[in-house]
Amino acid sequence: MPRRSATMLAATLMLIALLCVSVFLPVPYSELSPGPTYNTLGAQDKAGTPVISITGRQTYPTSGHLNMTTVQVTSADYQPSLVSVVVGWLRSDVLVVPHDNLYPKGQTEQQAEQQNAEEFTNSQDSAKAAALTELGIPVGTEVVVSSVVAGAPADGKLHAGDRIVAVDGTAVTGEDQVAALVTKHKPGESVVFTVVPQAKDTGTPTPADEQQVSIVTATSPSTGKAFVGIEPEEDHSFPFKIDIGLQDVGGPSAGLMFSLGIIDKLTPTDLTGGKFVAGTGTIDANGNVGPIGGISMKVIAARDAGAQFFFTPSDNCAEASANPPKGLRLIKVDTLNDAIKALGQIRAGQDSALASCPAK
Repeated sequence: MPRRSATMLAATLMLIALLCVSVFLPVPYSELSPGPTYNTLGAQDKAGTPVISITGRQTYPTSGHLNMTTVQVTSADYQPSLVSVVVGWLRSDVLVVPHDNLYPKGQTEQQAEQQNAEEFTNSQDSAKAAALTELGIPVGTEVVVSSVVAGAPADGKLHAGDRIVAVDGTAVTGEDQVAALVTKHKPGESVVFTVVPQAKDTGTPTPADEQQVSIVTATSPSTGKAFVGIEPEEDHSFPFKIDIGLQDVGGPSAGLMFSLGIIDKLTPTDLTGGKFVAGTGTIDANGNVGPIGGISMKVIAARDAGAQFFFTPSDNCAEASANPPKGLRLIKVDTLNDAIKALGQIRAGQDSALASCPAK
């Protein structure tokens, strides 16, 4: 073989080899796909554990579905090849996004899960407050333990979710009071917390539920003052107990559907009229609905589950309606009240009156 031809062949083979290697090298992307949906009016598992349970208040029978939707995401250490990413781009039921969109640089999967868990807990609180406010049921405020510093004096004595009633006998009505009352002490002195442990919090706790917890303060490494190592926060308080028991679900996007599920259980009106409704959207205590991520995957999850209607935050309408699954009606909502009115139209068979999402 002539020398020139041999050189060209070697170069071509090397180029092919490099291309093959590059195709299978990991690239910085993550994938989202449709996740399971849960009927907020039904059970979360085969044992029949309700998604939403209410005690201390009359509830009413419900029918149909008010399903919250989820998205499955790849783990923080997932490293797809270029081939996998290209295949994902070609599929309608997979959304490929830059890795840093899901896991900001430096954030571990454990930290991401913790953040999602906190957002999920906060969304439940807002959903309860929004639902009761919509029904005209008074909602109060309380101070709870948000977190406990590992190894701090309060570790093992106070727990996240404990309601703080008083410190040294002084009633606590705001989170700033806690630190002010603790720092009245010198490091090494004891401070007495009156708390209602989360396990005993029935929504309307009595003095019999309260416990006195004495904690020896230590010196704060940042301020030099007395501290016990807790992070208090103000939360809503409710006149009866509402439990949302889903496990292994995170993020704030189920707020709207939780609110609707609570309202349906607390009112004699059957909100769905037996229809299959799904949806998504964050919610604040005033009932305002906000946008979420992964909407294109959630509408697929809803349709696969059998939904006929899908409540869509207005800011997500363009993306959701770009390629909607057949047979699923996308209904635009800005508030909890919008969704309740839409359910009334669905029950009455007035589909033409529904505020549909516009096409992109």
